[in-house]
Amino acid sequence: MSFKTFLRHVREGFKNVFRNGWMSIASITSIVVSLFVLGVFILLVLNVNAIADKADSQVQINVHLALNTDQKLRETVENEIGSMPEVSKITFVSKEQGLKEFREDMGADAAELLEGFDEDNNPLPDKLVIEVIEPTTVPFVAEKIQALNETHEEQPIYKVNYGKGSIETLFKVTRAVRNIGFIFVAGLGLMSMFLISNTIRVTILARRKEIGIMKLVGATNYFIRWPFFIEGALIGLIGSLVTSGLLYAGYTSLLSSVQGDPMLGLKLIPFGEIWMLLCGLLVGLGMLIGIWGSTVSIRKFLKV
Repeated sequence: MSFKTFLRHVREGFKNVFRNGWMSIASITSIVVSLFVLGVFILLVLNVNAIADKADSQVQINVHLALNTDQKLRETVENEIGSMPEVSKITFVSKEQGLKEFREDMGADAAELLEGFDEDNNPLPDKLVIEVIEPTTVPFVAEKIQALNETHEEQPIYKVNYGKGSIETLFKVTRAVRNIGFIFVAGLGLMSMFLISNTIRVTILARRKEIGIMKLVGATNYFIRWPFFIEGALIGLIGSLVTSGLLYAGYTSLLSSVQGDPMLGLKLIPFGEIWMLLCGLLVGLGMLIGIWGSTVSIRKFLKV
């Protein structure tokens, strides 16, 4: 195909969009509605995944040391834990600091409850706060840390706490949320493809006589198909850009409302961090569906 012929097809494709005004508007509206619903679910899934990732990343292991553990033994245990490949960070919290943090957490209730406890009379043990690279390895790492008692006669570890039971439930819930979200998005994507392609098919059906006449006067299949190909891509592009604009306006409005209300306690992903992914996906999907709907729908009319 020569460049001149290609420009002719592009020009005809643009003309067809405006020439078939109401049918083009119907196709674009179908794309906007379908992609808007899909885009809302994508934003929902992205934010739910971000919340789930944040919840996973906040899972820590608290290693409470025995009261008689001296500094040398503590440093040895700390080095042994730090050498584990799953561990990313270790923070030592002295019993004095632990008592101070406990008072701050308890607030006004701490005055009576902690009366009589001070640096010389502190019931809390020193502890190590462990962070891991992969949150799902927390139970495994906790078992490895607890097993360190077997390598020391003094048994320096009093207790390993990571919220056993609750953490496993959290991981199951976040995994289920991610899977359900992706299934919903995939299902909506397929539904959108069929809905939009059927709308485009009705548009082409109304022009079957035009296609038949072109075929009878000797136009080749490629010559007939290319303007429809361009038209479908253009309709998909317009529909996806309109959808991206609506989602941007709606999401930024939601961000300002939610982020400005500290009582809700929600922190949504800033649109600037996801707009390339979202808009690129919607534009690509819109153009793909437009092209696919046009080429599939016109195929049956090329046999005259």
